[in-house]
Amino acid sequence: MKRRTLLRYIAAAIPGLYLTNAANASLLHHILDNPNTGSPKGSFQPTWESLKNYQTPEWFRDAKFGMWAHWGPQCQPEAGDWYARHMYMEGSGQYKFHLAKYGHPSKFGFKDVINTWKAEKWDPQAIVDLYHRTGAKYFMALANHHDNLDLYDSSFQKNWNSTKIGPKKDIVKGWADAARKRGLHFGVSVHAAHTWSWLETSQRSDKLGPLAGVPYDGKLTKADGKGQWWEGLDPQELYAQNHALGKDSLDDGAIHRQWNWGNGVSIPDQKYIEKFYKRTIELIDKYGPDMVYFDDSQLPLWPISDAGLKIASHFYNKSIKEKGSLQAVITGKILDVEQRKAMVWDIERGQSNAIEPLPWQTDTCIGDWHYNREVYNQNRYKTPQSVIHTLIDVVSKNGNLMLNIPLRGDGTMDEIEAKIVEEIGQWMRENGESIYKTRPWKIFGEGPAQQAAAALTAQGFNEGKGKPFSVEDVRFATKGDVLFATVLSVPQQGSVLIKSLAENSPHYKQKINKVELVATGASLRFSRTPEGLKVFFPENSKLPSFAVPIKIS
Repeated sequence: MKRRTLLRYIAAAIPGLYLTNAANASLLHHILDNPNTGSPKGSFQPTWESLKNYQTPEWFRDAKFGMWAHWGPQCQPEAGDWYARHMYMEGSGQYKFHLAKYGHPSKFGFKDVINTWKAEKWDPQAIVDLYHRTGAKYFMALANHHDNLDLYDSSFQKNWNSTKIGPKKDIVKGWADAARKRGLHFGVSVHAAHTWSWLETSQRSDKLGPLAGVPYDGKLTKADGKGQWWEGLDPQELYAQNHALGKDSLDDGAIHRQWNWGNGVSIPDQKYIEKFYKRTIELIDKYGPDMVYFDDSQLPLWPISDAGLKIASHFYNKSIKEKGSLQAVITGKILDVEQRKAMVWDIERGQSNAIEPLPWQTDTCIGDWHYNREVYNQNRYKTPQSVIHTLIDVVSKNGNLMLNIPLRGDGTMDEIEAKIVEEIGQWMRENGESIYKTRPWKIFGEGPAQQAAAALTAQGFNEGKGKPFSVEDVRFATKGDVLFATVLSVPQQGSVLIKSLAENSPHYKQKINKVELVATGASLRFSRTPEGLKVFFPENSKLPSFAVPIKIS
C-alpha cells in the first residue's frame, strides 16, 4: 500500500484529523514512521529532535487506570491546595487559617509545618492494596511538591527530606515497595522545579496589623536558627529565596502566566538548576520508577535550561539498558504537536474533546490535591459516577486516567473517600473488560454531552463544565474484533438506541451477531434498523451502576 493511501486510512480512522492540517499531518507521519513496537535503536540525546523517537510502551496503553498519592506535608494542615504558598498571602483563607492554627508566618513558617508532619498512621501497603482491588494498574507517589521537601532519602536535599525531618520515613520507598508487591507499575511525580518562584510569597510581610512590615520567614538563613528546633539547618536549602523577586511577584496570579519561565519571572541560578537535576537523577536511579510525572510546561526548567531534556534522555536510556526495550513514561503539560512525540501529554483536571492520535493522560482528584477538611465536612467530593464517566470518556479518546484520593496528614483516608474508592472498584471488577487493553474505535462516541463540551484552558481544567452525561451518550472502544459500547447512564426504560451502529452505518459495516452485557456476560436481544442498534434489557435485570458497557461482536 502506498504511503499516501496509508495516511488517508489512518486519518479516516481518527475523526478530526485531516492531512491538509499541517500539525495533524506531522503526527500521522510520525505514527507511520514509528509503529508502536519495540524501542528505537541507539540511545536518546538530550534534544527534542532525539526525544521525538519515543514510543509509548504497551503497558501504559493497556493500563488505562492509575491511582496517585499526591500526599506530603501540605496535607498536614488539612486546608487544601498550595498551602505552602497561600499561607504567606495576607488576607487569603489559608493565611487566616494559619494565623489561627499555628501563628504568624514570621514566627511559624512552612518549615515549621513540615516539622509537625509525622505521618503516624501511614500504612502504604494497606492503601496500595485497596487501589489494587479498585482496579488501578499503576501507582504514582509524590516525590516532592513546590514546597521543595524531598519525600525520599535524598543526597542533594540531604537536610530537607522526609527521612531527616517531619515523618523521618522514606515515603517514596514505602510506596514503591507496596506497589511492586502488588505488581503495579510505579511512578513518581516531581514538582520542585518551580519552588524558586512559587515560594516568593514567603519573602513578603504583612501590610496591615500589629506585625506590618515584619518579614515572613522566607529569607531566614542558617545563622538565624540558634536556639530553634532547626538549629544547624539552612532554610534557604528548602525555600530557595535568596534572590530578588520576579516582575509582578506581588500579583498573586502572576505565577500562572509565568509557569513557562517567561513574562518577567525571576530566573533560577545555575546552582539551583544543577541541584534540581541531581535530585531528580538520583530519584530515578535509586527508586527505579516506570513513570515520571512532571508538573511543568513541557519539561522542567525548559526553555531556560536543558536540565529536563537531560533527565528525560537519561530515563529513557536507563529503561532500554535495563529492560531491553523502552518501557519508561514521562508526562508533561501544554505540549505542542512535536513535543507530544517525545513524551506523554498530560491534561490536568480535564480531557480532550477528540480521539488523540498518540496516547495521553488526564490527572484529576476527587477533592483538592492536598487534603481539605472543608471538602470532607461539606461532602464536596466527586461522585464514583463522575469518576467512572471520566474514565470511560478518556479511554474512548485514547487516554488514561490517573486519580488522586487526598490523604490526611497522618496518612489515612476518610470514610467518605473510602466508600467512593470501593464503589469505583466494584464497577471496575464487573466491567473492566471494556476498559483494560482497549483501543479507540473509528469514532469515540455519540450523544448530546460532547456537543456542549468545554474547551481546554492552559494545562486542562475543562472537567465538569459541559453537559452531564445521559442515556443518549455512548462511548466506544475496541479490543481485537470486539466493539464495546458504553451507555453513560443506567437506562430506566427497557432498551437503548445506539445510532452510530445503525443498519448500513459507515462505521460498522459488519453483521452484528451477538450483543452481551459486559458485567454478566448475558446475551441481550437486539434489532438493527436504519435508525440504530436497539438493545433490549430483560425486565428486572440488574444493570451496573453509573454506566452500562455492552459487548458487540
